[in-house]
Amino acid sequence: MTTEILVIGLGNVLMQDEGVGVRAVEALEGLYEIPDDIVVMDGGTTGTELLEPMRDVKHLIVTDSVNTGDPEGTLLRLADEQVPAFFQTKISNHQLGLSDLLGLLQLQGQSPQTVTIIGMVPYKLEESLGLSPETEERVYKMLEMLVAEIESRGFKLKKRPTPIVGFWSQHAQNGCLPCA
Repeated sequence: MTTEILVIGLGNVLMQDEGVGVRAVEALEGLYEIPDDIVVMDGGTTGTELLEPMRDVKHLIVTDSVNTGDPEGTLLRLADEQVPAFFQTKISNHQLGLSDLLGLLQLQGQSPQTVTIIGMVPYKLEESLGLSPETEERVYKMLEMLVAEIESRGFKLKKRPTPIVGFWSQHAQNGCLPCA
């Protein structure tokens, strides 16, 4: 069975705003009921482990922090033909793995039909669990872009009656990992 939409959040949550992609998908799952045709994954800093889930999906959406030279907090959306150009210059700490995986899937004839990257230029990249206050505010703008992207593919997301606080958000609020 082909997955309709695969949403992967990339990033190192232990390096402050570098984890914004992971935190965006965590917010998606916490605030919205996810239909069965959509798979949401915390991709963290993994690489080849993402190959199998990415095989033959219709729509791949990746959220990540990006280094474009734009002002901190800048949000961007890259799709389809823009994605190969994205890999020409190193603007994501995870692009090598993602670029390699997409290339391998293309060689095998199992590429996603569409690929979209939703990124944000980080404010702070320090060893710290939790986002900077500036990014904490902007992650919801990133989430709005993510929801719009999913809904542009024909899905209507419904807000949860009671939001769920995600694992990383909970631990960042408590300032510890793991918390007792």
